Amino acid sequence: MDITLTTPAMLFPAISLLLLAYTNRFLALASIIRNFDLSESNENDQGQIKSLRSRIQLIKNMQGAGMGSFFLCVLSMLAIYANYQTVGSTIFASSLVLLLYSLWLSVREIHISVEALDMHLSHLNLPAKKRSWNKQNINR
Repeated sequence: MDITLTTPAMLFPAISLLLLAYTNRFLALASIIRNFDLSESNENDQGQIKSLRSRIQLIKNMQGAGMGSFFLCVLSMLAIYANYQTVGSTIFASSLVLLLYSLWLSVREIHISVEALDMHLSHLNLPAKKRSWNKQNINR
């Protein structure tokens, strides 16, 4: 199957937005880590710290795979432009594999994030409040 120069080019906006989302996740985690207060740390926080460490590593790997995918995408365009169709197609396929790997790492990171939030909520031990939505609450 021959691919044209525009086929890899269609991935540019998607990969760019994906990398932006990964960077935002990294910055949010970095902020949480910088604001983490070890003076009030207890044994429950050890699970949170472990979770934060693994999430940072996953985001680093996600960004690396995303950048590798972007790099191979550009390289495949260069090969196609130079009329090396087979090489360009092979490099483009490698770019797609790296993109899939990056997305898989993203799903793993989200899973760890949700587990950390569940752990945090379970330590709060807050009872669920039932609210009555009658006219008195609506008029407030």
